[in-house]
Amino acid sequence: MPALFISDLHLDPARPAVTASFLDFLERRARRAAALYILGDLFEAWIGDDDDQALGKTVAAALRTLTDAGVAVSFLHGNRDFLLGQRFAAASGIRLLPESVVIELAGQPVLLLHGDTLCIDDIAYQTFRAKVRNPAWQGQILALPLTQRRALASQLRETSQQATRQKAADITDVNPDEVDRVMRAHGVQRLIHGHTHRPAIHQWLLDDQPSTRVVLSDWDDDRANALCCDDAGWRLEPLLPPGT
Repeated sequence: MPALFISDLHLDPARPAVTASFLDFLERRARRAAALYILGDLFEAWIGDDDDQALGKTVAAALRTLTDAGVAVSFLHGNRDFLLGQRFAAASGIRLLPESVVIELAGQPVLLLHGDTLCIDDIAYQTFRAKVRNPAWQGQILALPLTQRRALASQLRETSQQATRQKAADITDVNPDEVDRVMRAHGVQRLIHGHTHRPAIHQWLLDDQPSTRVVLSDWDDDRANALCCDDAGWRLEPLLPPGT
């Protein structure tokens, strides 16, 4: 049975079609997998496991149905849902992964990342990332009332969108030298990540060895894919919306 990899769904109440596609994916395609890996940004914003909005509860229940059916689901934090914690994990039955982890696929080590740590040319973002990943900062934010956290998340999202529009495309993509460095540091020739919204399978020689970097797609009303890894190899599978 295959392992499936997805990222950057950015689930949000304002985008119900994407949520419907994800729930359909969990109910049908993911049921035929041995494992599902979600490599960050499952949600457009996650303000804490105590959030009482319906979306989080719906997604947790759907993931619980999948994990109860025997599919192992693992989650790696992205830059939008880094506050997702053990309470959500317990409710959904998922396993929380560290921000970089090496797994074995078909007898080979494979590095999993969200992908934002590879974008080292975006200095402003890396500075921001260091701040929000600080446990002390996170503790202060989680101590705020939900209304204040929602307002802060909305403000940060708007600021991020404005900043991204003003940056050159190469600034927001991965740095190739950093990709090589990180893969060497982890002793791997294969890497899977999301974040950049530039889905592709890149192949090159790293230290004279064939290497592969798979970039997962973001999900939108008319675009979504999952990386399927099985005995036949690796391939990006387009996922059709429900009813098509």
